[in-house]
Amino acid sequence: MEAPVLISILVFLLTMVLLLGLASYLHLLQFRRLWTERLEGKQSRNLLERLGDTADPIKTFISGVMTRCGTITSTQHDARLPNLRQLVTAGYRNPKAVMILAGTKFVLALALPLCMLLFRPDSVRLWTPAASVLLYVTLAMVGYYAPQLWLHLRIRERKRRISEGFPDALDLIVVCLESGLGLGPAIQRVGEEIKLAHKHLSDELHVLSFELRTGLPRQQALRNLGVRTGVDDVKSLMGVLIQTDRFGTSVGDALRVYSDHMRKTRQFRAEELANKLPIKLLFPLIFCIFPSFFVILMGPAVITLMRVLLPALGNN
Repeated sequence: MEAPVLISILVFLLTMVLLLGLASYLHLLQFRRLWTERLEGKQSRNLLERLGDTADPIKTFISGVMTRCGTITSTQHDARLPNLRQLVTAGYRNPKAVMILAGTKFVLALALPLCMLLFRPDSVRLWTPAASVLLYVTLAMVGYYAPQLWLHLRIRERKRRISEGFPDALDLIVVCLESGLGLGPAIQRVGEEIKLAHKHLSDELHVLSFELRTGLPRQQALRNLGVRTGVDDVKSLMGVLIQTDRFGTSVGDALRVYSDHMRKTRQFRAEELANKLPIKLLFPLIFCIFPSFFVILMGPAVITLMRVLLPALGNN
């Protein structure tokens, strides 16, 4: 590999590491603030209260710039629908989220090639025009598709957390129903109880409870929950609840049966992951651990043989 290409790769990797480190640091600060509020006895606000808050001035300015850039670059309203669904599944319900995503793509697609053009090393300046154009086009593509990749990763992580917390929430809903609460108050109470342990699921349950309180039909509210989360288990349960509400059967019995089913499904998934673990450990053992282990064991013996045999072979 040539030195200019290697330098470009190292610069890109260093930039990504710095961005990931900054994001991790900000996430740790937010996590620390939430735990500090919890220890001080302050109750975290739910999603519906946070939607009406005014954001930080810096965030407001950045979101405003991204919204304007997205409004300029996006002209087809039909193309925004898939992004809107993905943003809702990722937990973003701001009406301007689609424009912010489009503006972020546009800004990064221009910023990365511009930064390389302004701060490029001397080795890059010696490249041919074709190689330079290819580098700038590659950086523009990376900047354009990076927000979409980040959105897919966030959706996958959010689905995983909702799937992990859903069986526990379902057991709590069953307990609330058996104690005499209705389905709407039970969902609202469970959403408040699991606020700290399962934040994303708590937000979805708060939205579901708000839709039920505002007079939306129960079947439509349950379907909306399945669409918003995008989790197969949640969609299946919403289908069961819709059929239960339609035929007038007991909601508690249906939830109890489905809770047992989900508990067994979670156990089967854990067993499946445990069975995959030896196969996943095979390649690190072969390519990382065994070579160093053999070097430690066979290294002194090989050095001793070389010291003894090489002089003897040289004398012959």
